[in-house]
Amino acid sequence: MGEKYLTLSELNIEGQFLGFLGKKVGKYKHLQLAIPAGNIKIKIPKYLRSSLISSLVPGEQIRIDAISKLNPRNQLKLQPYQIQAIGFCPLDNPPPPPQAKIMVCQKSGCLKRGAKALLSDLEKTLGDRGLSDKVTIEHTDCQKRCTSAPNCALILGKQQYKKVHPQAIASLLEHHLST
Repeated sequence: MGEKYLTLSELNIEGQFLGFLGKKVGKYKHLQLAIPAGNIKIKIPKYLRSSLISSLVPGEQIRIDAISKLNPRNQLKLQPYQIQAIGFCPLDNPPPPPQAKIMVCQKSGCLKRGAKALLSDLEKTLGDRGLSDKVTIEHTDCQKRCTSAPNCALILGKQQYKKVHPQAIASLLEHHLST
């Protein structure tokens, strides 16, 4: 059953937009905002997602108009109803976008067959070789190759490699990024 929320107040939050967050590329559910107290993550209502994803740029100053609500367990929930850009202030040193992406399946079949170990091996190998900041590791749903679990795919530009060992991934990355 749904919990009943007690509406507390309407509020405005202003800060610097840092980027979108989500489990799948293009399916972002949250945005990250830098405010003087630190960084906060705010869930974007469905009806605002598509327009925001195409219009907001990291570094922009934005204002979020929201209603704060409190549930019976005293947990605060922000419910944004309007998000708008109010200015632009470039990020100090924006990190260069990763040049490669590794997608690791996190569904139950792959997890049972060693996806967690594969993920930790990848992170360790990439860290040892100094490649962690040049690669995005993405957790995915089923990759439809359950018979060869655990599954991961390496995407380098237009090239895609499947079922590759972590050491081989690191070697491919070093070769690709050095050229």
